[in-house]
Amino acid sequence: MPWNKHDYPVSMKNLEPRVRNKAVEIANALLEEGYEEGRAIAIGTAQAEKWNEDHPAGEEKQSKHASGRSDDERDEHDEHAGKTSRSRSGRGGDADVHVVTHEDGWALKVEGKDKPLSTFGSKKEAMDEAEDYASKHDVHAIVHGKDGKIESNRSYS
Repeated sequence: MPWNKHDYPVSMKNLEPRVRNKAVEIANALLEEGYEEGRAIAIGTAQAEKWNEDHPAGEEKQSKHASGRSDDERDEHDEHAGKTSRSRSGRGGDADVHVVTHEDGWALKVEGKDKPLSTFGSKKEAMDEAEDYASKHDVHAIVHGKDGKIESNRSYS
């Protein structure tokens, strides 16, 4: 069962919310790839801490919403209020993009959205578009296989 921002391993409880959310995201991806739970937690935590060092949450990088709060402040507030908010795993504050199977072949979907951005006849076309989109929006491009499992998760900056 995948973890989320409200249900995560006890060993992640002392991580700041931003790092914990990234650790959960990474650990879930590793579980999908067949890693053992304990190993996925350890790797996810280590990689999230490294990611946090490489991508500090400075005010200049955080987008502000109508509430006047940044994404991280909003996530922390929502966590304490018991509310869910959409995943914001891209470094620039945008949601990651996924290449997934679709009735028309392959689709490019933004995380948290039901409707695809676009559809393609081939996986290669979808992957090329995902790379362009991820690069422009400073997010990850996550490619799924026909079975729905994650095949790759790449950052484009």
